[in-house]
Amino acid sequence: MDRVPAANELSFRVGFTGHSGHLAIEPLPPVERLSPLQGLPDFILPPAFPKETPETIKEYIKEKHLQLGLDEDVFSPQNSGRQWDFDWFDRAEIQLEPSMPRSVVVPSWEMPCRRKARQSELERWEPESVEVDVSEMMIGAEDSGALPRIVGPAKDFVRGSLKNRPFRPGGLDNADSLGKIFPEGACNGEWARELLHGGPAQVRPPGFKDGLDLGDLKAHSCTWNVYEKASAEKSTSDVKLNELSVQFDDLFKKAWDDDVLKFVGDDHMPASETPTESVTESLRTESEEENLHAVDDVIKKESSILDEILSVESAESTPRLDGDANGGGQRPKEGWAFSGGSEQITERFHELVPDMALNFPFELDPFQKEAIVYLERGESVFVAAHTSAGKTVVAEYAFALASKHCTRAVYTAPIKTISNQKYRDFCGKFDVGLLTGDVSLRPEASCLIMTTEILRSMLYRGADIIRDIEWVIFDEVHYVNDVERGVVWEEVIIMLPRHINFVLLSATVPNTVEFADWIGRTKQKQIRVTGTTKRPVPLEHCLFYSGELYKICENEKIIPQGLKAAKDVYKKKNSATVTGTASYSGSSAANERARTQRRENSTHVKQNKHSVSQNMVNFTGGNWGTQSSGSNNWSSRRSEASIWLSLINKLSKKSLLPVVIFCFSKNRCDKSADNLPGTDLTTSSEKSEIRVFCDKAFSRLKGSDRNLPQVVRVQALLRRGIGVHHAGLLPIVKEVVEMLFCRGVVKILFSTETFAMGVNAPARTVVFDSLRKFDGKEFRQLLPGEYTQMAGRAGRRGLDKIGTVVVLCRDEIPEEKDLKHVIVGSATRLESQFRLTYIMILHLLRVEELKVEDMLKRSFAEFHAQKKLPEQQQLLMRKLAQPTKVVECIKGEPAIEDYYEMYSEAESYSKMITEAIMLSQVSQQYLTPGRVVVVKSQLAQDHLLGVILKTPSANYKQYIVLVLTPELPSILNTPSDDRESKGVGFQVLVPKSKRGWEDDYYSSGMSRKGSGIVNIKLPHRGFAAGVNYEVRGVENNEFLSICHNKIKIDQVRLLEDVSAGAYSNTVQQLLTLKSDGNKYPPALDPVKDLKVKDMKVVEVYYKWTNLLHKMAQSKCHGCVKLDENIKVARELKRHKEEVNALKFQMSDEALQQMPDFQGRIDVLKEIGCIDADLVVQIKGRVACEMNSGEELICTECLFENQLNDLEPEEAVAIMSAFVFQQKNTSEPSLTPKLSQAKKRLYDTAIRLGELQADFKLQVDPEEYAQENLKFGLVQVVYEWAKGTPFADICELTDVPEGMIVRTIVRLDETCREFRNAAAIMGNSALYKKMEIASNAIKRDVVFAASLYITGV
Repeated sequence: MDRVPAANELSFRVGFTGHSGHLAIEPLPPVERLSPLQGLPDFILPPAFPKETPETIKEYIKEKHLQLGLDEDVFSPQNSGRQWDFDWFDRAEIQLEPSMPRSVVVPSWEMPCRRKARQSELERWEPESVEVDVSEMMIGAEDSGALPRIVGPAKDFVRGSLKNRPFRPGGLDNADSLGKIFPEGACNGEWARELLHGGPAQVRPPGFKDGLDLGDLKAHSCTWNVYEKASAEKSTSDVKLNELSVQFDDLFKKAWDDDVLKFVGDDHMPASETPTESVTESLRTESEEENLHAVDDVIKKESSILDEILSVESAESTPRLDGDANGGGQRPKEGWAFSGGSEQITERFHELVPDMALNFPFELDPFQKEAIVYLERGESVFVAAHTSAGKTVVAEYAFALASKHCTRAVYTAPIKTISNQKYRDFCGKFDVGLLTGDVSLRPEASCLIMTTEILRSMLYRGADIIRDIEWVIFDEVHYVNDVERGVVWEEVIIMLPRHINFVLLSATVPNTVEFADWIGRTKQKQIRVTGTTKRPVPLEHCLFYSGELYKICENEKIIPQGLKAAKDVYKKKNSATVTGTASYSGSSAANERARTQRRENSTHVKQNKHSVSQNMVNFTGGNWGTQSSGSNNWSSRRSEASIWLSLINKLSKKSLLPVVIFCFSKNRCDKSADNLPGTDLTTSSEKSEIRVFCDKAFSRLKGSDRNLPQVVRVQALLRRGIGVHHAGLLPIVKEVVEMLFCRGVVKILFSTETFAMGVNAPARTVVFDSLRKFDGKEFRQLLPGEYTQMAGRAGRRGLDKIGTVVVLCRDEIPEEKDLKHVIVGSATRLESQFRLTYIMILHLLRVEELKVEDMLKRSFAEFHAQKKLPEQQQLLMRKLAQPTKVVECIKGEPAIEDYYEMYSEAESYSKMITEAIMLSQVSQQYLTPGRVVVVKSQLAQDHLLGVILKTPSANYKQYIVLVLTPELPSILNTPSDDRESKGVGFQVLVPKSKRGWEDDYYSSGMSRKGSGIVNIKLPHRGFAAGVNYEVRGVENNEFLSICHNKIKIDQVRLLEDVSAGAYSNTVQQLLTLKSDGNKYPPALDPVKDLKVKDMKVVEVYYKWTNLLHKMAQSKCHGCVKLDENIKVARELKRHKEEVNALKFQMSDEALQQMPDFQGRIDVLKEIGCIDADLVVQIKGRVACEMNSGEELICTECLFENQLNDLEPEEAVAIMSAFVFQQKNTSEPSLTPKLSQAKKRLYDTAIRLGELQADFKLQVDPEEYAQENLKFGLVQVVYEWAKGTPFADICELTDVPEGMIVRTIVRLDETCREFRNAAAIMGNSALYKKMEIASNAIKRDVVFAASLYITGV
C-alpha cells in the first residue's frame, strides 16, 4: 500500500490483521534519499497469477465444470478398488436444484404388430424420437402432493423416511382432497363481502388462528358504494344457468349416450338441432332455478372422486388387439375388468410380439400368451390358474420387461419363505434383490423381491425407489382373505401411484372379475383378466380304507361306485361290533367335543418336544378325531402305525411316491413320522447325497447348535427318506427338508398346510390325514379352496400324467355330500378383510392431501356401494327436480308437519304400549263402565276422548264406548219427537219443554237394573251440549290411553232407553274433565296403577301420553282436512327421507367403518398422538415407526419410560411380548425386576383397552391386553440375550424351536423400530440401549443365513 503523508512528515500504512480482518495502522520509518545505485531496478519476478481475461475465464470454466471427467485425486490408480460410503447431498453446502428443461426428446413406443417388417433376422427395430413436455414425464414430483419434492438422501432411497410424503395414489389424480387446501374463509368470499359493506380492514388471514397485532392502531373508517349495472344482472344469471346446465349435462352424460342419442338415431329429432342443445333446453324449461342451485350444491358436496365416470366419455368395451392401451381416467362402458380374446391372441401371438423380452424353451399356454401380449401393451393383468399351471411365467416376463425398459419390477409374496425361494429361482435369470424384515440384499437391483408389508412401508414412507417401479407382481392374491394380514394387500393396491402397473397371480376363485373390476375402478385403469381352469396334471381322488384305495372322483366328477364300495367294506368290517352305521355328519359334533376336550387337557400338560417317543399322546382312532381311553394308548398307537405302514406300502407298490401327507397340527406331524421307525425308502446313493447335503448345510452352525435334538432327529429321518415340515422347525432345518424334497430324495413328507402355500414343491401324491382342522377358534371341515390349494401339489408337470389325492379314513367313511362339497365345491370368494389401524390413520394424517375417508371408500368392502354412486347421483337429481305438493291449511299457517312428526313418533310406540300395557291383565281390570279412555279415531290418524259404556259380553265382543267427535258430520238427520227416533243412527237433544219424563236428567241413584239389551245401532251418532258424540264398538287394542278419572253413567238409559238426557249428562261430564285446560285427563300411572316393572316400557309410556296431549292441543287435531293433509305430510316426509337417505349414502358418513374411524380419532386425540386439528404430534410420529407390535402399547411404553430402568437384556426380554404369537405356553419364571416390568406393561395395555371401550370401540380390555401382549418367551429371550446356548434355553419352555427363532428374529426388527423412535424422541440413552440389545440377540443358529440366499 502507498505511503500516506502526515502533517509531521510521519508516514504509516494501513493493513489487515487477525482472522476477523480488523484494520491496523502501522508507522513507517522516515523516507531516506535514494542513491543512484539504489535507484537501479532489481530483478522483477513474474506475477503469481497471470492476468485474467474473458477468454481465460471462459476456458477455465469450460475445462473445470463443463467437460466430463474424473477427479484425478480421488480416482487415481492408487485408489482403485476403494469404496466411499457417504451421502453427497449431505456434504453439499447448497442444495443443487438445476432448472428443468421445458421439453425433452424421448423414444416413442410402437406396437410390435405395427412396426415395419424386418429385412433380415439381424435387423432390430429402432424407435423414433419425439419431443414431449417435461410435465408429462414428471411422475414423481406431482404425484407426491400439491408441492414438488426433491430426491431424498441415498440412505432413504429404498426404505423411505417419515420425513417424506407418500406418493399420490393412482386413481386420486382429480380428487379435491389432493389439491391445495384453502381455508373456507378464503374460498367463500365472506371477508370481501364484509369489507365491501363497510367492515374494518382484515388483520387475520382466513384460516389463520392469529393475525397482525396492530396495538392501539385503529383502522380508518371508510365506506364503499357498490354499484351493479342492470344489464349485467341478466348476463350473470345466464352465465350461472349455463354453468349449472353444464354441470347437469356432465352428470347425465352416460344417460344421454345410452338413451337420448339412441332416440335421435331413430329420427325423432330434427337434424338442425343437436341432442345436447335440445336436452339442455328442455331441462331448463322443466326445472326451476332453485332446484338447479340445490342440485349444484349437492353434487359439489356429495360426489365421489372415485367414480367420476359420468363426466367423461365412454370407452369401447370390446378388447382391441391393435389399439393403444387405455391410459386410465376414462371409464369403460361395461366396467374396468376385461376377459376374453385369447383365441385371436394365440393365433397371432408371434405377429403381435415379434421381439420377446424373454424367450422360453417351451411352448406357452394360451393364457400365458394372452398375458404377455397385455404386458407388452403396458396393461395390468390378473392371472387366475391352478397351482403349478405356470403363473410364474407371467411374473418372469414382467421382470424381463423391466430390465428391457431400464425400470424396476417388484415381486411381493405373503410369507418370507416364498420370497427366499423366489430369490433363489430368479437369481440366475435377472438382476434380483431381496428385501424382508431381517434381510436386505442388493436393494439397488432392477428386480426386487419383498414381502407385502415391506412394500406397504415403502409406500407410506415415500421411498424414492417408487419412482422407478414399472410393475408390481402380487403372488398368491387369494391370501387377501386372510383375516390378520389381508388388509395389507388392499392398502398396497390403493396406495400404489398411477404409473405402476399390476400383475396379479391367484388361484382360481369365483369372483376374479369382480376383484379385478375393483382394482381397475380404484386405480382408474383397465385390468385384463386371464387364466385357465384346466389343470396341467389332472387329478384323481381316492379314499384309503382298510388297506385299499377307492377312486371317488376323476375329472372333477364324483364316482358313486367307488364310494359305495368303500362303504360296503366298512359295513362288512364293522357288522360284528357295530349295530348301526355311524354317519359322518351325525358323529361330527361328538368328535368335535372330544377334540376340544383333548385340546383343553393338553394345554395343562408340559410336553417334552425332543423325546417324542416318550410322550403318550392319544391318537384319534377315526378320521374325524375320537378320544381314546388311557388304557388303550398303546394299542391305539400300534393301530396308528399299522395304518401308516399299510398306506406307505400301498403307495410304494403303485409307484405313487413321493407323497406329501398333510396333518393339521405340528404335534401330529412329529408323531406320525415317529410311527414309521422301521421304514427306509432311500438307496445307498441317496443316503450319501442326503448326508453330504446336511453336512454342508449345518456346517454354518457352531458345534453345540449342530447337536440340537431337533437337528439330530430330523437328519435321522431324512436318511430314511422321511421328512417333517411345520412352523415348529428351525428355519435352516425347514430349508434343508424343502431342498431335499425338491431333489426327490425325500419320499414321505409330513407337513402342515403352510407347505402348500409357501413352497413350490409338487409331489406324485397328496394324502389328507383328516378333512377337519382347528382354525384357532373351532374345529371345522376343510373349505373347498383350502382342499384345492393342498391337493394342487399332487402331480409333477412333465413327469406325471395324473396326480393322486388320497383321503385317509380310519373308523368311518365320509358322506357323499361332504366329499362333493370339499372336492368339487366352489372355491372361497375373495372377500375384503379391510380394517382400520392406528398406524394407517397416522400415516394418512401426516399428509393433508390424503384423507382416511378416501382410503375407506376405495377398499374392496366399499366397492359395491361406490359402484352404485353414479346411479344414486342421478336418482338424487330426479328426486330434487320433482315438484312438491303444498299443504293447504284452512286455519292459517300450516302446522301439519309438526303434527305428523308427533303422530309418527306416537305410532312407533303404539305396538309396544298395546302389547305391554293395554293387553295386560292389570289394565283389563280398569276397563270398566264409566272409565274415561282415549280411543283411536276411525282415520287412525287422530284420537278421541271417550268413556266406556259396556264391556264385552256374549252378544257383543267389543267394548261399547262413547267418544266426542270434534266436527259435525256432513249429513244430519232431522230431529223428531217420535219414539222411533231412538233407534236411528243420529240423535239430537230436544228442548226441555218437549222432553218426556224418561228424557229428563236422572242421577245414578234413580237408575234401574237393565236387561243388558242394546237398542242402538252402532255406530250411533248424536249432538249434545254443543259437541258431537258417537257410540261405537272398540277393540281392546284401539285404546290409546286409560285415564285416571271415572264418571257416573246410566247404562240402561244410554243403551236400552236411548235417552237424550242421559247422553247430554255423559257428554257434559266428559267436557268437564277438559275444562282445566288439558285436552285429556291424566292417564293411569304405569308403575303404581298398571304395575309395569319394565323401566323401558314406563319411559315409553310417559313419552306416549305426552305426545297424545300435545297432539290434542294442536290446531290440526280434529280438522276436517286432517286426513288429506296427513297424506300430503306423509308424502313430503317420505320424499325428504329418500333425499336425505341418498345424500347419506353418497356421503362419507355412510362408510361401514366410519364409526370406528371416529372412535379411533378420539382415542388418538386423548393420548396425544394428534391434536384437535388432526395434526400429527411427536407421539404420533413415534407410533408410525411401530410396525411389528401394537402401536399404541409400544408408544405408551416409550413415553412412560418403562424401559429406562431396565438393562438391555431385560428390555429386549420384555419387548418379546410384542412379537410372540403363541397363546398357550408354560408360565415363565421371571426375576422380580422383570415381573414388575411385565405388570407395568400389562396395566398400560388394560388402560388403553378401557380408553378404547369408552369411545365406543368394540374392544374388551382384557382380550385386548392378552391378544397383544404374550409373555411366554420373556425368560427365554432374557437368557438368550445373556449368552445362554440355544439348547439350554429350549429347555425353559414348551414352545417349539422354530417359534423361538421366529420371535427373536422379529424382535431384532422391533429393536430397530424402537431405536428409530428413540431418535425421534431425542432419547440417546434408549437409542444406545436398543443397539446393545439388538447386538446381544443376533448370534448363532437364530440368525443363521438362509440356504436359499447363500446357497449350500
